[in-house]
Amino acid sequence: MMKATYGTGCFALLNTGAEAVRSRHRLLTTVAYQLAGRRTYALEGAIFVAGAAVQWLRDGLRLVAAASETDALAVRAAAASEVVLVPAFVGLGAPHWDAQARGALIGLTRDSGPAEIARATLEAVGFQTRDLLEAMHADWPAAAGTVLRVDGGLCASEVAMQFLADMIGAPVERPAALETTALGAAYLAGLAAGICPEPERFSASWRAERRFAPAMDEAERVRKWAMWRDAIRRTLTPRG
Repeated sequence: MMKATYGTGCFALLNTGAEAVRSRHRLLTTVAYQLAGRRTYALEGAIFVAGAAVQWLRDGLRLVAAASETDALAVRAAAASEVVLVPAFVGLGAPHWDAQARGALIGLTRDSGPAEIARATLEAVGFQTRDLLEAMHADWPAAAGTVLRVDGGLCASEVAMQFLADMIGAPVERPAALETTALGAAYLAGLAAGICPEPERFSASWRAERRFAPAMDEAERVRKWAMWRDAIRRTLTPRG
């Protein structure tokens, strides 16, 4: 199972069970949890800027008065826009790990405006997540075809979640309770105190509020992914 939490940043986890998979593609090997002495491992990828980019739209550029207005602005973007935002405001996390990289807004034309920048900001979440998932699939091929479950405040964005599904080419499930991470921490405390049910029963209580299915044409997905890879190439710190 894969899960990604979209808050200020993004942290994506791929459960690898009892196997501590050693990443060959610049991910982290971490302990997902330990119950009754049995340890479960995960591959983890960290994105430094996710929801913080929307905060930048609001507080830095003042394109929106509230984060909740971003979707309404983004849907007004020209369909032909090729604006790409690489939100490396504090460097790039996995799988690039470039602390010296800085943000870039690429593909601007005379027609580019607030709507195009807003859409590029939301799309950056999908692009960065695909970076992580491709590394995860390369490290652990069994993960291919897995549904991505999400949580966190940025998941409220319909535009971001649909583009995420489109870009990774897999379904994205948004839960009824957006703060699943906090819920899980509370559950583990309750389990240790003996007041919560066994994990299987608790897991069965999870409910999806919406499932986003990929709707983008494959040729368009390939074209947009090439745009992102080019933008990343321009943003990374030159080596040597």
